[in-house]
Amino acid sequence: MSGNATDELRAEVLGERRHLMALAFRMLGTVAEAEDAVQETYVRWYRMSEAEREAIDIPRAWLTKAASRVCLNVLASARARRERYIGPWLPEPVPTSAFVDPAAAAAASTADPIDRVTLDESVSTALLVVLEAMTPAERVAFVLHDVFAMPFDEIAEIVGRTPAACRQLATSARRRVHETTSRQVPRAEHDQVVQAFSAAARNGDLAGLVSVLDPSVVLSSDGGGIVHAARNPVFGRDRVARFLVGALTKNANTEVLDQQTSDGLGFALWEEGRITGVVTIEVIDGLITNVRLVLNPDKLSMWN
Repeated sequence: MSGNATDELRAEVLGERRHLMALAFRMLGTVAEAEDAVQETYVRWYRMSEAEREAIDIPRAWLTKAASRVCLNVLASARARRERYIGPWLPEPVPTSAFVDPAAAAAASTADPIDRVTLDESVSTALLVVLEAMTPAERVAFVLHDVFAMPFDEIAEIVGRTPAACRQLATSARRRVHETTSRQVPRAEHDQVVQAFSAAARNGDLAGLVSVLDPSVVLSSDGGGIVHAARNPVFGRDRVARFLVGALTKNANTEVLDQQTSDGLGFALWEEGRITGVVTIEVIDGLITNVRLVLNPDKLSMWN
């Protein structure tokens, strides 16, 4: 291969980083883990001989499969790491523009909406929480097929199962997702509920807060042991309402501003010109069912 051809191949391979990050983040749930997985994928690429690399017809396909295998290995040990985590573990919230890949966006726009989630939904905290409860094989099959439109025969090569088994994995995963997302309200209604929540919280209006919270609402706060956060989830609308009003009173130097997230309208916490926390809200049947607060600075890398 000539020098120009080698340079073109190198540029093509490095140009796939955004696609690989988009894939790895949806599989792993944090930017740091996704970056490590992408780095390992490139290590595997450059460990091959030049002749082996030149023999690969479609570098993106090879890189996608390699990254998926890396993620599958990471997921196999992730549950044990989550159990050792200090306080509740939450997926990393990312800006709505994060990891938007033109090819994936085109595939999603032409897909059957019954079978596929939108790209925004596929990085939402609510969906990533559902994915966390799946087996590694289910998660990989769902992300590759329902988000990135990979055929099942190719997925089978990655997870080491038959195409029929992979279809069943994706179906099972899709059922879990549908059980959650089918009850979520449209984005406009979500934002309206969150705006009412915001007004009540800022005014210290306990009754107003309680009125928009589901009786079984859960507030989870992820500080990772790095910054102060509630070590245990807060359950019930009365406790959650009092917790929020108390937190706003105690942290008078923190500015709480509305912030669009992949879950819909949420909040960003600002201190001294930096975002120190991101709050995502889940609204089901017109009431807030989950308030998820990420304070761990390691999970806010894309916001500052």
